[in-house]
Amino acid sequence: MAHEAARQSIAQIQTPSSAALVSEPPLLDVWGLSVRFDGPPKGVNVVEDLSFSVSKGKTLCIVGESGCGKSVTSIALVGLLPTPPARIVAGSAMFDGQDLLTLTERERADLRGDRMAIIFQEPTTSLNPASTIGDI
Repeated sequence: MAHEAARQSIAQIQTPSSAALVSEPPLLDVWGLSVRFDGPPKGVNVVEDLSFSVSKGKTLCIVGESGCGKSVTSIALVGLLPTPPARIVAGSAMFDGQDLLTLTERERADLRGDRMAIIFQEPTTSLNPASTIGDI
């Protein structure tokens, strides 16, 4: 009941300009992503039916308990999963109109670094504190 009231409150405060932003297609739209690691004695589903979207110019922070699939999700989207044993078993991931999950390795490599990147969980090994993100 409280969730429904909160949703109605949010809907009421949207302005025409914020509604226009919502109507733009997201830069990244992940739908029903599922990732599995196969191995003895049995396989393990590590990400199941995950969906989210990120609009151009926005930031999404993925947080959760250790082992919940944050890194696996990100690594799967940029095409760096170790296959085997990992494999994407379901879903789509549209990035600027292209399904990341159907791209060749060369096509994904062309996107990495230039159009998309990951800052791994240990930022002190990934970022130089003397540089701004725009300089990287």
